[in-house]
Amino acid sequence: MSSPFGPAATTAMGSLPGEDVREWTKYVLEGVTIPFLPELPARPYADMVSRAAGVITSLALDLQPAGWRLTGGNDPRASLDQRRARSLLLQNLDVLEELADGYTGPLKLQVTGPWTLAATVELPRGDKVLADHGARRDLAEALAYGLQDHIADLRRRVPGAELVVQLDEPELPAVLAGAVPTASGWGKHRSVDGPGSVDLLSRVIEAAAPALTVVHCCAARPPIEVFRKAGAGGVAVDVSLLTDAAWEQIAFAVEDGTTLYAGVVPTTGPVPKAEQAAALLTRRWHEIGLAQKSLVDVVITPACGLAGSPSPSDARARLELLGRTAEVVGDTAEA
Repeated sequence: MSSPFGPAATTAMGSLPGEDVREWTKYVLEGVTIPFLPELPARPYADMVSRAAGVITSLALDLQPAGWRLTGGNDPRASLDQRRARSLLLQNLDVLEELADGYTGPLKLQVTGPWTLAATVELPRGDKVLADHGARRDLAEALAYGLQDHIADLRRRVPGAELVVQLDEPELPAVLAGAVPTASGWGKHRSVDGPGSVDLLSRVIEAAAPALTVVHCCAARPPIEVFRKAGAGGVAVDVSLLTDAAWEQIAFAVEDGTTLYAGVVPTTGPVPKAEQAAALLTRRWHEIGLAQKSLVDVVITPACGLAGSPSPSDARARLELLGRTAEVVGDTAEA
């Protein structure tokens, strides 16, 4: 199965440094082949969990010193913090709508996945939503419902867009391993089994349909089999972290038609040459027995988000490297 984006496709994970959303929106609309709605965590209410709080419209959350918390209510308008997060999201969408006027092609949005939300957001009386089966189901369903509205809004604003939805799940490996600390810090939350993890994730992926869905998880052993069973069309990983077992799962996924978003450009340190950035991907591709010509379908990305870059110019240098790296990977596919 060939990539829906064509050869030498590039994108980024969403987060970027600085606070100028207009300049970043202009840049990504021209600088990558799969542009995306920029996330600028340096701004208040603009981090990944705040963005999800702004997307959710059927549960109320507020922001405490320890982070976001369910209030026990169903009206997000009752929370000043949630209204602010929602307002900032809408402002960003206004900018995108203006600058993407007449745009046709793929367009990606990012939102925190249900398991990372459950491991991050607190219950009204403390501890994580992860501790309560009913609460984590309600939160996932609220996310799914809000995401449907978010997608519909974006389709109205940019009618020529072919939407891609990225679910960020950095905490899912810890959830599956029973490694998420309890509120006291003395214990760990009980691990979630595979079928249970698939269920909540699939609810959100189904809500995004017919948009393409990619699940992003930068871990040594991302649960790729969970993502596939939940219905994700793509997986986004940091290739420098992957274990041999993870590469085996990638081989199974790619052969099954899943698109790999390969994080090959480092987010810190010196900016490498394109050949250096491509080398690990192309070598491991050969070692796991995948057809060399299928490299053409890989989407080239930074290893993870770029919000930690020391400056916008550093982040732009890494984004500019994506295209050159994709060309090197494409040349390898054709060799």
